[in-house]
Amino acid sequence: MGEDRKTFKIKDGNLGEVKIADEVVAIIAGLAATEVEGVGSMAGNITNELVSKLGMKNLSKGIRVEVLDGKVSVDVALNISYGYSIPEVSAKVQDRVKNAIENMTGLEVSIVNIRIASVDMGSNK
Repeated sequence: MGEDRKTFKIKDGNLGEVKIADEVVAIIAGLAATEVEGVGSMAGNITNELVSKLGMKNLSKGIRVEVLDGKVSVDVALNISYGYSIPEVSAKVQDRVKNAIENMTGLEVSIVNIRIASVDMGSNK
């Protein structure tokens, strides 16, 4: 199996092994983060509308994932919509990203760091 992407094993059973590309975990994190009200976009100006045109790969922009000994650490850079509470939105993003990764991969998320890259004035609500 020629793999040029970084992958990690999540299961090794009788029927074979299951590997996930780290980019897949980053996409899961990006989708989870953009579902939170108050998140304007991921850093790099990728919004949900653009994802449908540009493809899922672009949703991983602004996300860094590191898997070590079955534990995931995630760094999320996002643009917050003007008028929202940064601490509240950040806490919701951390919770949503952690739950999404753990539920979909079975891996434990040890930390979710949030970096607010800018304020999105266009998403004024």
